[in-house]
Amino acid sequence: MNTPSTRTGHETATPRARRTAAWASFVGTTVEWYDYHVYSIASALLIGDLFFPSSSAVGGMLAAFATFAVGFVARPLGGVIAGHLGDRIGRKRVMLATLLLMGASTTLIGLLPTYASIGAAAPALLVVLRLLQGLSAGGEWGGASLLAVEHAPAHKRGLYGNFTQLGTPAGMFIANVVLLAATFALPDDAFREWGWRIPFLASFVMVLIGYYIRRRTEESPVFRELRQAKETARVPLVELFRDHKKRMVIAIGSFVGNNACGYVFLAFVTAYGTSELGLSRNFMLDVLLVGCATWFASMIGFAKLSDRYGRRPVYLGGYLGIVVWAVPFFALLNTAEPVLVFLAVVVLTFGLAATYGPQAALFAELFPPQVRMSGSSISYAIGACLAGGFSPLIATALWGAAGSVFAVSAFMIVFCLISVASVLGLRRYSSSLPEPDGSHRRL
Repeated sequence: MNTPSTRTGHETATPRARRTAAWASFVGTTVEWYDYHVYSIASALLIGDLFFPSSSAVGGMLAAFATFAVGFVARPLGGVIAGHLGDRIGRKRVMLATLLLMGASTTLIGLLPTYASIGAAAPALLVVLRLLQGLSAGGEWGGASLLAVEHAPAHKRGLYGNFTQLGTPAGMFIANVVLLAATFALPDDAFREWGWRIPFLASFVMVLIGYYIRRRTEESPVFRELRQAKETARVPLVELFRDHKKRMVIAIGSFVGNNACGYVFLAFVTAYGTSELGLSRNFMLDVLLVGCATWFASMIGFAKLSDRYGRRPVYLGGYLGIVVWAVPFFALLNTAEPVLVFLAVVVLTFGLAATYGPQAALFAELFPPQVRMSGSSISYAIGACLAGGFSPLIATALWGAAGSVFAVSAFMIVFCLISVASVLGLRRYSSSLPEPDGSHRRL
């Protein structure tokens, strides 16, 4: 089944429904990634000490980042489950379920006793909750992104799909703000004893808000058409792996560079800056805050450019930019000069924005509607598992083994070049979403 479907559903989506779908995707995904990134930051700052006592600072970091990676290992399973359900019963229901699962597991992390209280049971329970977070994250993105893109007019799919992508830096930004507020308001001892729990517990309120907004969203018009015509796939996973394996490989490959470099920025750099460069915890949180702000703002511009010039040129420019910047990035960080540290991060976020902003539209256009959520969710989850989940762990290990942080630069370059090769392979495929005149443009 290699012929793209001619169904669009866009004619049935009113402007109000389009706006609601876009905002529901943004708000819900912001909550999801707030939850996920709170752990990301906490793992770099203190999770290792609280749950994995070690005589070595690097050893504690490795243990914390290993637990961070566990959440990514569960993502492909979450993508399989959510993708199947999304292609069978609809995108909206899956979005609601993943939001509740993420909120519950994050809140429970905030209530979890530490190693000092219950011994080895503490890290074991933490791993279980990270697995639940991973299941949720593996299914969240596909439903949210497709709901936005499948409501969008043909000439604005990149812009509408970008609302989902914006949830990542927005969630990270809010997580940083909450953590900064807690660290400023509390003495260090109080923050380490109980203050670190506040950002996790705050998730409960945010989930309620996100759930309310998503409940008001209409189901995707594309899925409604498929269901009315009785054209939904009986077993989407089988059809996906039978007919669209090459598309999956390209989708995964196009994502791994962004995810590998993104989590070097989101998790490793914070730990490296505090433990090796002697920069304060609050300063590194400020750096992440500024980086998330520039990432957020520049993604909007790159999403619009992808609607005008195509997804492939924007992706290629972003990845080649990161390849060029990978070595100067750490050279500037190593100066420990505040202005140069901010410059290093801000420039990197432009490359991350170019290779993340158009992603929802690209994945939706790559897979036909009957298996679109399965293809998008599983490709996203596997790409995240292969690159992002292990990125902080690998970066820490490379830094420790090589004795130089420029080994991490090489790691970033290799993954970006893999993605460049994958993006070049897109030109052999036509979009599965037709243009207004019914034609199918090249990806």
